[in-house]
Amino acid sequence: MKTLSRILLGIAAVSFVAAIILLILGRGADTGVPVVGMLSALAVAAQWEKRLGISSFTFWVFAFLAAALYFPSVFTFWFGFDTRKLVVPLIQIIMFGMGTKLSVGDFVREFQRPKAFITGTVLVYTVMPIAGLLIAKSFGFSPEVAAGVILIGACPGGAASNVMTYLADGNVALSVSLTAFATLISPVNTPLLMQLFAGKLITIPFLDMMVSIMNMIVLPIAAGLVVNRLLRGRKRRLDTLLPLLSMLAIILVVTVVVAHFRDQLLKVGLALIGASIVHNFIGYIFGYWGGRIMGLNERDCRTVSIEVGLKNGSMGMGLALNVLKSADAALAPIIFGKWMNISGSILAGYWRQHPADRDNAQTEP
Repeated sequence: MKTLSRILLGIAAVSFVAAIILLILGRGADTGVPVVGMLSALAVAAQWEKRLGISSFTFWVFAFLAAALYFPSVFTFWFGFDTRKLVVPLIQIIMFGMGTKLSVGDFVREFQRPKAFITGTVLVYTVMPIAGLLIAKSFGFSPEVAAGVILIGACPGGAASNVMTYLADGNVALSVSLTAFATLISPVNTPLLMQLFAGKLITIPFLDMMVSIMNMIVLPIAAGLVVNRLLRGRKRRLDTLLPLLSMLAIILVVTVVVAHFRDQLLKVGLALIGASIVHNFIGYIFGYWGGRIMGLNERDCRTVSIEVGLKNGSMGMGLALNVLKSADAALAPIIFGKWMNISGSILAGYWRQHPADRDNAQTEP
């Protein structure tokens, strides 16, 4: 395995050098193959090389993202089929996978100590929508792009927050409960926040958005909960298969959306990257210190910070495309979704190197 990983790292290095040479020669358009090759080689190598400090999945996301930017026609239509029609079913697969990891007991345990639960839920639905509005105005985005920035802030946390919480030595049970509860109330909260903060920018179809969230998010999670309950301890194969399907679905959703809206993305990409970094950072800071002000312990503060800072980018993309019918509104969820994987990994890695004080991390009464 070490020999293979070294070969792959060598391929990645050669591909990187080739891309640099092409850029120097003024042939930037031809760097697609070496860039995609480099990221793909790193993705495979990351399976064995833990020192890379980033997961194989993250490299695969960036590899397909690069492929979509360089070769968009490969992912837009397949034998005349518009791949945008895959977005909602793929998101439903992701949400179903989340549901199979949940149980009623996850909620019961956290409701028994409501301070952390209520604090996290309130911060999830206040900090980021307000920050999104202020950032959108500060950057001077067009109305539809600005609505997309607000939309990602109005979405609940995503499944990535649970993984990052685990890596950050946070409270995983609280993270899972916050993600699930915030998602279950999103059919009301997300359209309401969009109407409140983005209603003057674009038309917000309140009922359509509510129905879409129910269909795209809540019903698949509920179905997953039922499957988890029915199968109980007899779903080992499902536990192996669904995470893989969810990862493939995430990669395909991002690739398809980026390929279809590549030109718009390139126009406002740098500004949106900056806005996403600021937005994400605000979520981490206010989430953590909001928990501190409420007297939560260290592990719960970390959990709330990650839950507020990491949003469900897939949900944001789906709503932008299928309810708002706006490619521009989908750009912020795309970029924010990718940036949060990077920042979340960095933050979780830092906190993992600084374990929470176990004496102060006991469950609060």
